[in-house]
Amino acid sequence: MTKILFICHGNICRSTMAESVLTHLVTQRGLADLFEINSAATSREEIGNPPHYGTVQKLKRVGIPVIPHRARQMTITDYAYYDYLIGMDSANIRNMNRIAGGDPQGKIYKLPSFAGLSKDIADPWYTGNFDETYNDVLEGCEAFLDYLIEHREL
Repeated sequence: MTKILFICHGNICRSTMAESVLTHLVTQRGLADLFEINSAATSREEIGNPPHYGTVQKLKRVGIPVIPHRARQMTITDYAYYDYLIGMDSANIRNMNRIAGGDPQGKIYKLPSFAGLSKDIADPWYTGNFDETYNDVLEGCEAFLDYLIEHREL
């Protein structure tokens, strides 16, 4: 089983969107039993809150079920437990490394990197553009799943 943790600043917009999107993609491909997918925050600001209404609305519009979730903060234990810890932007990556005490096992990635991109996924909390965020998250999740299939022979 491949264990994946998506991470963003507050765990209510981008990381919960990625959790729902990847869960939907693996379910569509009949691979759901091969994965454990979750999400977390680097901050404590939104702890206990559900996914942002903008994330919920966007996912509903595109027919992707929203995974029930309450925001939580990433811990050092998550680094040991998960196979992939995937951040949404460069600030997330810095904070993930701080929380984990570095990345000695090479488990920390930025989602767009799987699509060959160095950009960050913009935070719709600030931009208000959940469409753009969704498009970037979908592109990253599809590329990540392709990567796993290629390299891990799922």
